Amino acid sequence: MSSTTLSRSNRKSRLAVSAVFFAYGLTFASWASRIPSIQQDLGISDGTLGLALFALPAGLFLCLPFSGWIINHFGSRKVVFVSGLIYTCLLLFIGFAQNLSQLVIVLLTFGFFSNLLNIAVNTQAAEVETLYERPIMASFHGMWSLAGFAGAAIGTIMMGYGVEPGYHFILIFILMLLIIGLSSSNMISKDAGQSAEGLKFVMPDKPLLKLGIIAFCSLICEGTMFDWSGVYFLKIVKAEPAWVGAGYTAYMVAMASGRFVADWMTHKLGFQRVLQFSGLMTVIGLTIAVLFPQQLPAIIGFLLVGLGVSSVVPLAYSAASKSKTMPTSQALSAVTTIGFFGLLVGPPIIGLIAGATDLRIAFTFLIFMGVMVFILSSIGKFQDRAEKI
Repeated sequence: MSSTTLSRSNRKSRLAVSAVFFAYGLTFASWASRIPSIQQDLGISDGTLGLALFALPAGLFLCLPFSGWIINHFGSRKVVFVSGLIYTCLLLFIGFAQNLSQLVIVLLTFGFFSNLLNIAVNTQAAEVETLYERPIMASFHGMWSLAGFAGAAIGTIMMGYGVEPGYHFILIFILMLLIIGLSSSNMISKDAGQSAEGLKFVMPDKPLLKLGIIAFCSLICEGTMFDWSGVYFLKIVKAEPAWVGAGYTAYMVAMASGRFVADWMTHKLGFQRVLQFSGLMTVIGLTIAVLFPQQLPAIIGFLLVGLGVSSVVPLAYSAASKSKTMPTSQALSAVTTIGFFGLLVGPPIIGLIAGATDLRIAFTFLIFMGVMVFILSSIGKFQDRAEKI
């Protein structure tokens, strides 16, 4: 096969995986954008909703013993296709849930397949990155961030026109089917190190565990910014109605932009320095927002947080995919499960802290998460991402 043909094949694979990242992010953002509508339709309190939201991380946790084996056994392309279809089908069930019990059951399953899809598509991304022989993982996660904009915008429009969540989610379901169907044939057909070994659970080694904790701390900040940034501007900053979403917008713009330059920064500065810089930016941004809860400082603070968290997860996942001790799918399963757990438990934890104290104190907890990213990134040495960790 000529280098030109190989290059064209690589570009098609990259485009296909990028499209699935976008579809995955759009599905998750669509659910998140309609949480207030679903709460209102089911007539449940804030506290009850907070407890119901724990079904998502519970489902994610249940997926942990099986995800790595499933992907290693069947291959990430097949798992992306099947789990993606089931994941978007479950979005429909969420939209048409009639009571709290139904919602909790569906969210539990939604969390399970969210984690399975997350690991499978990141395995695909790692395989494509290997073909390119240079850092490109962050650009895939940038597509997930762009999908957050699209999902929030579509959700706002749907709520503005009074469209019920179930009918809104039908549109997302159709888009997801189209994207997965068109992308599947161009994804990597066989993962490196894939085998049909029996079902087993392997504990991650220390390097993988450290990467997982780094991702966990950063994703707690991400999840909180998704769900609580608007509330922070409303209750703490006391912004005018037209400016309530300004902090979230600044955060999302910075995060999406940061992910599209993170690969270049990593190539120039090195893996460890970029992680340290990320933790430092997160701490500085949150400290500004907490100490100076006025409109302009808070917007600047949220923007710095977006820059800070933008590269952490892609770098952690990329490094995990190069593990010496575990197959790519199982290494990613360990790190992504630990990390993604932070995305899902972060908002409920912040809600509980805010309920016991206030939201400003709850955001102070996030500063500690940024400090942990910086400290863990500074302990020991990370090998170059082109090598095995």
